[in-house]
Amino acid sequence: MRTIRIHVDQPLGISQELQLPAQAAEHVGRVLRMNAGDPLTLFNGDGHDYVGVIVALGKRELTIKVDAKLAVQNESPLPLTLAQGVARGEKMDLIVQKATELGAVRIVPLLTERSEVKLDPARAEKRLAHWRAVAASACEQCGRARLPEITPAQPLTAWLSGLPNDDALRLALLPEAQLSARELRFGSAGGLLVIGPEGGLGERDIGALNQARFVGLRLGPRILRTETAGLAAMAALQALHGDG
Repeated sequence: MRTIRIHVDQPLGISQELQLPAQAAEHVGRVLRMNAGDPLTLFNGDGHDYVGVIVALGKRELTIKVDAKLAVQNESPLPLTLAQGVARGEKMDLIVQKATELGAVRIVPLLTERSEVKLDPARAEKRLAHWRAVAASACEQCGRARLPEITPAQPLTAWLSGLPNDDALRLALLPEAQLSARELRFGSAGGLLVIGPEGGLGERDIGALNQARFVGLRLGPRILRTETAGLAAMAALQALHGDG
């Protein structure tokens, strides 16, 4: 039987009874058609699953009692940050969803030289909340009990200026690069992977990345779309240096 997992943004504990938020309760009752007495698993991002049972269910109300707390050990040994040039429309949702499934510990939406998406403060706040909800839903499906950090959208240069001086391998996916994924050697801080938007990274972007000690990474002879590039690179890095 498939385990139904629901993310809740609140502290959880054994023997606790709690009501799910109305939207989650409606999803469990009306969409998943679960009933009182059915098992349900909650998680809040602390690395544990909280296994319980539904004790009461209404139209928009659901009460669950938590019976057990289980440590979840499925995070990748390779910490990867995906710094993604913000893509148009639903492409960014797809990138956030799949990067979460591929084990990204952090997703940084970047505004670059050729970015076509313009975000005013109000829209940026709404998009950030939406992307975080997409990531939480992806964790529900893939079994992760830790949510990736998703930062507010920011200019590439601002992000570069705030990077810590650690041993993270700094990579930018570039068609003209010569370095392959097999040649990489990661330290304890993992890697940072920069992907350009639809138009790719511009000359000023590449100059800023070079100054920040990023090196070019090449996946193969074909140029990939922005919604494909980061996910393909992450899958290759995980297979060669992480989950694989």
